[in-house]
Formats: sequence, C-alpha cells, structure tokens
Amino acid sequence: MGLSQAEQKTLVANTAIDTLIEKGLIFSGMKIGLGTGSTAMPAVKRLAEHLQNGDLKDIKAVVTSFQTQNACQDYGIPVYSLNDRIIAGSLDLAIDGADEVEPACNCIKGGGAAHVREKLVEYNSKIFVVIADSSKAVESIGTKFPVPVEIISEARIPVTNALNALGASCQLREGVRKCGPVITDNGNQILDCTWKEPINVAEMEDKINGIVGVVENGLFSKNKPIVFISKEDGSVEIRNLK
Repeated sequence: MGLSQAEQKTLVANTAIDTLIEKGLIFSGMKIGLGTGSTAMPAVKRLAEHLQNGDLKDIKAVVTSFQTQNACQDYGIPVYSLNDRIIAGSLDLAIDGADEVEPACNCIKGGGAAHVREKLVEYNSKIFVVIADSSKAVESIGTKFPVPVEIISEARIPVTNALNALGASCQLREGVRKCGPVITDNGNQILDCTWKEPINVAEMEDKINGIVGVVENGLFSKNKPIVFISKEDGSVEIRNLK
C-alpha cells in the first residue's frame, strides 16, 4: 500500500525545502514568500525546523494569507509586507502548493481563496516553487478543478456574463458553516469556473483579467515554477530545476 495523500504532502514539502537549501536556492538572509494550504503548511514547518537547528538564519517571510501568518507567528518566523522597505517589493523565492499542475508547469491555485495574494507574492519572486502530491498532477487544466476568479461583489452578474462568453461555466463559491458567499481576505467574492474543453492557460489568464470587475484569477502561467510532485511509492518527481 502506498503513501496516503497526507503523507505525500509532508514528503514533498520536506523534500523541496531540503533540496532547495542543498542547491543554495534557500539561504540565510533571504526574502521568501510562503504560500497557503495543506501542502504549504508542512513546508513552513520544515523551514522553521531548519531555522531552529541553525541551518538558516535571518529569514524574512512574506505570507499569502492569515493562515500562513498565524503559522509563522507560532514558529517565530518574522513576517513582512511586500511594501516594507526591507522587502522593497521583490522576493528571492516563493514556495506554495497548487490545486492542479500540468506538464508545462502551468497551474491552478486558489482552492483556499488566497490566489490574489499568492499571485502578488509569486509573480514578484525571482524563483517560484510549487509543491504538490500526485493527485494534483494532470495532463490539462480548466475542465475539472475550477479556476477561481476573485471579483468585486457589485460586478457579479456582468463578470459572470463575460466569463460565459469565454466558454466558462461559473458558480459563486458558498461558505461552509456560514450562510452566503465566501468572502476573501481582501473582502471580495469568488466565482469558480470550468470549461468543457482544455484551455490555453496563458491566453485565458489574460482574457479573464481584462474583464472589468475582476480582481485576479487562479491561473498561473507567467512565472514558470520549479515543481516537486510526490508519488504514492515514496519518490518525488522534480520538474524545471536547472
């Protein structure tokens, strides 16, 4: 019997952090973006272990959600904003999970409704790293796992109409154990979108963001990541690591 999904997430997080340190891509004094979700959290924990062991020092983190901020505070990792003078709007590396990742290393993110802050962090990083378990590796994206589109609430109907014109089927994301829509950390709503056929990821990312009322979408194609994917047999596939 192979590794469970939870075990795969821990494996890929630990392997990625350890490998990136060995390769000199994570280093003392660096500015690092830390993502959100059930795969990113083990990576934050592993990073904290290296800090506690003295392998790393003076890490400056920029986080993508309240979840990650709370974890960093618990682990004693200093948290900054992209706007802080010491960060100056750019990062050395960002690491995060993904909801789907295809062979070309394009991915969908935003299952946790944090993709706006994730994209701000990861598109302003010199190196972007995605960590995922085997269930997230797909041949094409956009037809199964929904692409989240964060919208201004007043624009819900016109944005839905524009997305329909792009071939998307849209569903307003509803809260769990809360009546009404999910409200993001930025105070906006989420439309979850799927297509009947695979999409051109880079083209669709731009088209969606061209719609008035859209804040940002969960397609990531502009900053091609290094990708670590764990397998049930305990191995880890690495893509795009030069």
